[in-house]
Amino acid sequence: MGTVTLGVSIAVPEPYGRQLQELRAGFGDAAAHGIPTHVTLLPPTEVEAERLPAVRAHLAEVAGSFRAFPMRLEGTGTFRPLSPVVFVRLAEGTAGCTRLQGRVRDPEGPLARELAFPYHPHVTVAHGICDEAMDRAFAELADYAAAWLCQGFALYEQGSDGVWRMLREYPFGAGTAGVPAQPAPVGDTAARRS
Repeated sequence: MGTVTLGVSIAVPEPYGRQLQELRAGFGDAAAHGIPTHVTLLPPTEVEAERLPAVRAHLAEVAGSFRAFPMRLEGTGTFRPLSPVVFVRLAEGTAGCTRLQGRVRDPEGPLARELAFPYHPHVTVAHGICDEAMDRAFAELADYAAAWLCQGFALYEQGSDGVWRMLREYPFGAGTAGVPAQPAPVGDTAARRS
């Protein structure tokens, strides 16, 4: 049956997703229209096609164990010079995304894999383009902000044309994972400051 290239990500909802995709294209990133605006949970991963049912079952189980959590984008960052990427920073939701990607890549599951770099949730807005355009993306989106409630993630497949297409969405269930930590009581905070 061969292999398929899969990815798992949290889609950035509208109108933000389209805005950032158009901005990415405007900076000269030719791949912009083939990549839905997202926060990666599983980077491009080659999987035997016959394992797709196991992958789908695994993702459904993961999604069912999570509940919605807030996400907020704010400002820009870059992986340069290590990697030619400019991104919009995730200011809220990092802990939920980190727990979620760890479950997606469960060492005992069908999507187990090592990462080339430590996991760092973000939204790419420029990748592999000239330095001047990367600088422009970094500067023009420095004040960008968006917020939403993350209620699930999706499985994508990359076609032979390089375009990523959604195969299935996985809404969260009523689990407890992904719940932000509760703030410390005011009295405790005051005590620590004194």
